[in-house]
Amino acid sequence: MAPGSGVATLRQESMSHPPPPDPLACTEWLARMELGYRATDGRTVLGHRLHSGPLRVQKALYPEGEAVCHTLLLHPPGGIAGGDHLQVAISAGPQAHALITTPGAGKWYRSAGPQARVDLRLKVSAGAVVEWLPQESILFDGAHAHSASTIDLAAGARFIGMDLWCLGRLASGERFTRGRLALDTRILIDGRTRWLEQARIGAEAQLPHSPAGLAGAPVTGTLIAAGADADDALLAACRAVPAEGGLCGVTRLPGLLVARYRGDCTQAARAWFVHLWALIRPAMTGRPAQTPRIWNT
Repeated sequence: MAPGSGVATLRQESMSHPPPPDPLACTEWLARMELGYRATDGRTVLGHRLHSGPLRVQKALYPEGEAVCHTLLLHPPGGIAGGDHLQVAISAGPQAHALITTPGAGKWYRSAGPQARVDLRLKVSAGAVVEWLPQESILFDGAHAHSASTIDLAAGARFIGMDLWCLGRLASGERFTRGRLALDTRILIDGRTRWLEQARIGAEAQLPHSPAGLAGAPVTGTLIAAGADADDALLAACRAVPAEGGLCGVTRLPGLLVARYRGDCTQAARAWFVHLWALIRPAMTGRPAQTPRIWNT
């Protein structure tokens, strides 16, 4: 899943929505975060944490008991500018269960030319579960962004990931008219590639406006559940969830359940994905959906 939405912001902004920083004045940030989870006596612990540059995590949280470790991924600079390169590597040992989210929307600033890049690598052991549920990513007009994700699941591992993009700052009337977005996603199950997708969205290209692409919609997203076959009841329940303000679809593949959205409203898209997650999580993990408290702030 594209990790740009997994890079959150902590910057305190005024209600007047100040403009993004001058890209010519930005300093390139190089950052890396490694997180390793392990299960010990029924408790998932964040046993390994290593960072360099501006990536941080807060303390491990346990809102649903000791078996599931919730983690907030933070990016203190306030957004991703041209030339930045962020790397996030996460591993989960056997029987561990980690839920990673962000405290706010990720921001990709306009660039004077250099590309900004975020790489996510997840490695999930047998019997482990990783839920990658960042909040949305906002692509500023003029941004040059590349988000690449590799999810490597052992046999018997589970993964639920959400990736939501907003092309332009819609609340201020801005649309994505300049720039480009590259998205690469690979999911391996037991060493075999089961999902490989590459998307190239150029603001001035045909895809954003084509009926076969985004059809002019500024909001697009994907939710993927991997590692288990969805039964007919789960597929029907997911397909019955209405999506306001856009078009949606849910597809079942061997070992995968894929949900797509395109529309005009980030909040509606996120509400649809969260509703799907609340159905998929109990079916895949045996645990009811426990909404991270940060989503309500």
